[in-house]
Amino acid sequence: MQLEENQRIAILLHEGIRGNGNGKTGLALLRYSQSPIVAVIDKDCAGESLSKLTGIAIDIPIVASVADALNYTPNVLAIGIAPSGGVLPQAWLQEIKCAVTAGLSIVNGLHTPLATIPELRSHLQKGQTIWDVRQEPPNLTIGSGKARSLSCRRVLTVGTDMAVGKMSASLELNAAAKKQGLRSQFLATGQAGIMISGDGIPLDAVRVDFAAGAVEQLVLRYGADNDILFIEGQGSLLHPGSTATLPLLRGTQPTHLILVHRAEQAHIRNHPHVPIPPLSEVVKLYESVATAAGAFAPVKVAGIALNTAHLDQSAAESAIAQVQTDTNLPCTDVVRFSTELLLNAILQE
Repeated sequence: MQLEENQRIAILLHEGIRGNGNGKTGLALLRYSQSPIVAVIDKDCAGESLSKLTGIAIDIPIVASVADALNYTPNVLAIGIAPSGGVLPQAWLQEIKCAVTAGLSIVNGLHTPLATIPELRSHLQKGQTIWDVRQEPPNLTIGSGKARSLSCRRVLTVGTDMAVGKMSASLELNAAAKKQGLRSQFLATGQAGIMISGDGIPLDAVRVDFAAGAVEQLVLRYGADNDILFIEGQGSLLHPGSTATLPLLRGTQPTHLILVHRAEQAHIRNHPHVPIPPLSEVVKLYESVATAAGAFAPVKVAGIALNTAHLDQSAAESAIAQVQTDTNLPCTDVVRFSTELLLNAILQE
């Protein structure tokens, strides 16, 4: 299933706009969805300017409830919030029920499946669906390293933390590669990426024994027919609660890594006792783990995608220059500036 261009989307983003990190799914849809977004639902920000709050150049109303969003005639409600653990807060269930009874289909990226809730299912009409994105794919096997046999470039984004912009970097680089005429494919590994692209694997819904195998199957499915794959990264080797990065490294057998970092971030978000080491050391870490002392092919960090959304223009440019000096690697903000520097580094490698 995927969002179609003729669908009109309302995004449920309660408490997700003002920078708590839980609204990244909805913000990603606002930036990259091919389907028109007609309303954003966030009771804390109703009536304010979405573009001023998010920095995304769009003019879409923010309303306080699903009932208010119905005035803009959506036919799909997308759950744009990803609270810790992916569990559905009870307070939102009535909002979702309101959408279903009004005839809207639901796109749900939470761990809590909605299609199995009787009070929602009982209101579904013909053509109305509930798409629970976080479902483990069928017929999984353990990883085997087969992706190393592919001739295409396989570019994996890796991060210094969760929610630093790995998906955005992959999407931007994929779009730039397509503009150059390359057969390029973005491979989604999280709920927002799957909603945007219509395919992929929700890696955090896959049992850990099969995680590398699930990634491998996805890469093998697309690798033979493309020149370059941009695989959406998840988690971080630095994060004490993250288990997703290693299966991505093993399943993709990457030819290139792009390190993603939020400028000036000194420690793991919500874990001030876990510092982020100097980026030059993080580069060595990822290259070492990817190669595994020679068990797998050597792979280098081709460049650094720096997230500068919270900085003004001058500070962003200064931060990029400093990272380039510190790491001796190409660095830019691929959302704010150009992708050319990093894409050239990948293609020339």
